[in-house]
Amino acid sequence: MVGDSMDEIDIHLGRRLRRRRRLLGLTQQELAHACGVRFQQIQKYECAANRMSAARLWQLAEVLEVPISYFYEGLTRDQREHMERESGLGSSTETLASKETQDLIHAYYQLGERPRRRLLDLAKAMNGEVEA
Repeated sequence: MVGDSMDEIDIHLGRRLRRRRRLLGLTQQELAHACGVRFQQIQKYECAANRMSAARLWQLAEVLEVPISYFYEGLTRDQREHMERESGLGSSTETLASKETQDLIHAYYQLGERPRRRLLDLAKAMNGEVEA
């Protein structure tokens, strides 16, 4: 059941992403360019084949000119609480709104793709996560 709930959330986020992108008249290519990813990545987010990280969700909200909460509108309370527990963020909105988090995200996306991956690997290693 845990997987099902997370899948539902990913589907919901993808639908909200697609809805806002279309409302602004952006193509997947244009949105991808603004985020520094390939359009296939936007496709995968929209169809929930790939899960959006907190940093990517923040970036998408900035590009699409919506608050982070936009993506979660329409989720049930149980789904939101489950998502927060699974992410380990507690109140994800508070965490993402902090100045330190905003500065970190900004600096992260100023890096090229390879340094970003290396920094992410370093952060995971420091947190004790092991890549499978």
